[in-house]
Amino acid sequence: MKKDVEWKYLIGLNQLYKNEKTNLKIGNNSFIKQILMKQKKLIKPKMGNPKILEAKYGFKAYYEKEFLDYFEYYSNFFEKAGLESNAHKTYNEDDLKSLAFIYYQKDQLKKNLTTEYTFSARVFKGKGAKYLTNKPSLRNAVLQLLDIDEFPEKDPKNAQWRFVVDCENPKLVVICENIACLKVPYEYKQNNIELWYVGGNNTNPLKDIPAKKIELPLFYFCDWDHHGLSIFSRIKGIFKEKGKEITLIEPTTLDDALPVNSPHHKSKWRKKEFSGLKSEDFSKQQQDIINNLIQDDIWVEEESMDLLESLKTISLI
Repeated sequence: MKKDVEWKYLIGLNQLYKNEKTNLKIGNNSFIKQILMKQKKLIKPKMGNPKILEAKYGFKAYYEKEFLDYFEYYSNFFEKAGLESNAHKTYNEDDLKSLAFIYYQKDQLKKNLTTEYTFSARVFKGKGAKYLTNKPSLRNAVLQLLDIDEFPEKDPKNAQWRFVVDCENPKLVVICENIACLKVPYEYKQNNIELWYVGGNNTNPLKDIPAKKIELPLFYFCDWDHHGLSIFSRIKGIFKEKGKEITLIEPTTLDDALPVNSPHHKSKWRKKEFSGLKSEDFSKQQQDIINNLIQDDIWVEEESMDLLESLKTISLI
């Protein structure tokens, strides 16, 4: 839902909530037009002046349930970060999450600052290396957050990222293959979950973590494809040498699985037994899931899995 409503339209919805009217052209957004105006009939043009939209009965309760906390979180972020947040900004949900991530992880990002193309591909996953180049307003906001004038021309030779989302009383640590979860840290902080990201394929930073820092239960959250599962095996081996177990988070369903040749996805199953993965690193149930994925030539994207629900299923939060 929220991913379908860009920031400039969120401002209009907030005006409707506060003032019961707005003259912003929020009807240009398909979700607002089709769902809020036509289907739910929570917004209507003002009689005699259709350029002004008015909130109808039920809009306030709907907005409080679906959008208020979300809007206030990012409004506070913009104010704290010193970024403009006017109705000309076309940031989508992932843009907002990425900007907040950059702000809170600024020190680590600057320590190993990459070229613009590499930065774009890693932080704005799935959008491509030229995503920032093609969105000048977003690019300028990123430069402002990083407090730099330009990205470097070359990538550093040893760019090793390890991002951590701390919480006061963590019950467990989840190491994520992708950055997505770290872009909405408040959900996990509320559930006493500490999140780590070490750069996907770059597992070397984990070798330097002392044993006293891994006393909490450890979990790994990743794409269920050849690439993600082979990285899990590597990480499992690293922690085994430290005398520590790590548990792989499983998909609860394959209903949201994607074909391996889906856009922006480069990991293919190998034409080897069990795709060349180490079967001993996976439980019988996990092996069955992996065999089904291989047989149907599909994979499960990390972002399609609900980490909180998975942890609740095994009674950890």
